Amino acid sequence: MTTIPPLGLMLDVDGPIASPITRTIAIPGITSSIVALANLGVPVVFNTGRSDAFLRDEVVKPLLVGGLSPDARVFGICEKGAVWFGVTMKNFSGINVDHTVELPTAAVDALRELVESTYADAMFWDATKRAMVSVEQRTDVSSSDYLDAQGRFEADAYALLQRLGLRVQFGAERSAPEVDYRIDTTIISTDIESVTLGKDLGARRALGLLEASGPLPHVWRTVGDSRSDYAMADFLHREGYDVAHVDVRPADGIPEVPYRVVTEGDLIHDEAGAAFLEHWVRELAA
Repeated sequence: MTTIPPLGLMLDVDGPIASPITRTIAIPGITSSIVALANLGVPVVFNTGRSDAFLRDEVVKPLLVGGLSPDARVFGICEKGAVWFGVTMKNFSGINVDHTVELPTAAVDALRELVESTYADAMFWDATKRAMVSVEQRTDVSSSDYLDAQGRFEADAYALLQRLGLRVQFGAERSAPEVDYRIDTTIISTDIESVTLGKDLGARRALGLLEASGPLPHVWRTVGDSRSDYAMADFLHREGYDVAHVDVRPADGIPEVPYRVVTEGDLIHDEAGAAFLEHWVRELAA
């Protein structure tokens, strides 16, 4: 009889797994914990706005070096559901891209020119993205200087997209009653993306991939550092799963939700992520 896994994990990458400062896995215990859990049969999904190239280089490679089993059910959902792939050779079937959510080429080219001509001293263009546009803080720039430039860039980008005739949302502003794209702000980046993308779409794609690889767990933990990450738990709750969300940056405010929200005391970001993962290694290894 096939065993139902005791737990499923759906993990945002920036914040709980990769340090928002180094943009790498800076705490080695995170890698070893994920490997241990995946090798115990826990399905692990990285549900991220990052590109497949970033996930491969900064997360997957350390997992493989750390002893990830070829049988592990580990998947990457990138660009908020626009790109997805299996992590191990057993479940890897190529990089899948939903081309219907890509920004128009003219908009991509104009945005890149805006970044490189005006804002390159504070941010850089992420050339690894396949469907969305992402502009990220340079690691040699302070957070305060970046956030100042980010606000100006986003206002310029909004105006540029309107001139190109795109229907876009920026905060509470909309260029039309119905919009196709949005400007989404994080503490280290700006994403310009189709409104159909999101962590809930990533969660839906994840369940589809996992259904093809074996039974689904009933108990889930989702982990993130942004309010938008709650969409993973929202989706799983609507689908009838027993879910709790782990918020590694609760200072932004914990919304009222119909499921449990977990924090790791005073720990935040990847330190909180490491503590959460270590807890489940102890629980399941026992």
